Amino acid sequence: MKYILFKFIFLFSLLSFGQNSSFEITYQRSSNGKILENQDVIKVLATSAQVLVSSEKIQNKQASFPYEVTLMDTANLSFYQIASLSDTNVVCYEDKETIKKQQLELLSETKKILGYTCKKAKTIINSNTIELWYTNEIPVKVSPSTLGIHLGAVLEITRNGNASTLAIKVEKKKKKLSLPTIPKSQVDVLTYKDLLWKSRFTTIPVFKDEVINFSTDVVSNDSIVKAVNGTIALRKIKIPQAAKKQLAFVELVEQSNGDAYDRTGSVFIIPAYATKQTFLSGLEKGKDVLPIYENGNGKKYQGVIATSTYEPLLELMRFFTPFGIQKYNHIQLKDKTWEEQVMYRQEITDVLQSFAGQEVWIGVFIGNYDKGGHKVSMQITLHPEEMSSKKKICIPLFNTTNVMEMGGQEYGTMFNVPQGLEMQFKLDQPIKKAKIRYITTGHGGWENGDEFVPKKNTLFLNGKEVFQFTPWREDCGSYRLYNPASGNFSNGLSSSDYSRANWCPGMVTSPTYIELGDLSEGSYTIRVQIPQGQPEGGSFSAWNVSGVLIGE
Repeated sequence: MKYILFKFIFLFSLLSFGQNSSFEITYQRSSNGKILENQDVIKVLATSAQVLVSSEKIQNKQASFPYEVTLMDTANLSFYQIASLSDTNVVCYEDKETIKKQQLELLSETKKILGYTCKKAKTIINSNTIELWYTNEIPVKVSPSTLGIHLGAVLEITRNGNASTLAIKVEKKKKKLSLPTIPKSQVDVLTYKDLLWKSRFTTIPVFKDEVINFSTDVVSNDSIVKAVNGTIALRKIKIPQAAKKQLAFVELVEQSNGDAYDRTGSVFIIPAYATKQTFLSGLEKGKDVLPIYENGNGKKYQGVIATSTYEPLLELMRFFTPFGIQKYNHIQLKDKTWEEQVMYRQEITDVLQSFAGQEVWIGVFIGNYDKGGHKVSMQITLHPEEMSSKKKICIPLFNTTNVMEMGGQEYGTMFNVPQGLEMQFKLDQPIKKAKIRYITTGHGGWENGDEFVPKKNTLFLNGKEVFQFTPWREDCGSYRLYNPASGNFSNGLSSSDYSRANWCPGMVTSPTYIELGDLSEGSYTIRVQIPQGQPEGGSFSAWNVSGVLIGE
């Protein structure tokens, strides 16, 4: 493999020469009439039988991994796609059909490109109109892609009239180029594309087919810690230093392993080596070691607000399981083909940046009392991006989601008095571009419960109203095929169809960002008010709200 890689990385230093002429054509890309800045121009080497498509940086051995080259056989109209994924890994596949299946409309229009008379061809690919300009005045078949290679020398390709790849230089070589041999080990096209795609970003695996259930028999192991009778799983990982300047996403896949109901889920992060007490102490020793919050309504709430010595859970993603996906797919309805799993994916860049280079606990909670529970797989992906290098500040302020519900942690019912949730925090330094990453969902699963009744959320900073909105989702019917065990009612609706307080069974609740501007150092008071509904019999309403202060 290393020998093969050497052949391709140093491809152009190994080219030997024969006796027949060959050509090198340089192509430049533009968009809306403007040449793309700092581009790696396309370099195409063509003989009478073969064409190699690469780039200037590849030729000069300056290309970053991964990179690709295309080697075409113009006689047999086939090609090899070759990708260097790293300095030790090259993958390749052969395609004998795609070029032969091309359907191009040949038109009568002509124009000059670099002094050559070119004819026009057109096709439509994936709803994109592609125009090609090719000439037969160059004695080789050549193109910056596989498209139109059988026509002659393609000197320009334009997509939808605004994105163009244009030949800017044609050089005739005195001697024929001998192109490299193909690796003996090849993969199928889907494997190739998958390997290439995944090589472009970093994947941090967290959980694989982990059961989140309710059982007194759950056991932790060397890598996964189970807590609160199995309803929480945690794993310690190290966030790469590169996360400071990369886009970050969390992705969780869920299916029922026995539980038929829609449940609250939360993905959260806890610093492994914090200077303050964290929620981890509650997971290890029970809810009673967490600091108590009281607001005069007679109840004691464990670990929900930040103090000078305590840091609450920092929520990455709020999600909701659907009604029994996969496990209950045997429930049949006409014209309903149930999904096998639900995938939740959300960007978490603004939070994860502040943990770059640190060890953290990543946890997932699904509230349920079912022994089978739910099965989840989860990963974090990091994607290169040009981003600001300014230090990011991320301070968890409050989180009323009772992830220790099955361990007796109090529900978020503190909004039943005018004070609502109120807490103080202190900034030791100014923060620029400050904002609160606010996630809110209402709960109370009966007709008059806050799950089904719109309620305004109002936030105050130092007594001044800074934001208000009514969190509500009216698109829950879009997720019907994720909910095989959802109840069906006499009015023709399923339970999963009903609009809810900022969530639906089978979806992620997106954060709302509350802009605060620049904050100076000093003490602040934040208050969240929600007109929480009153209990009826044994039913009550609650609100799961989390807030994180983010800035620079």
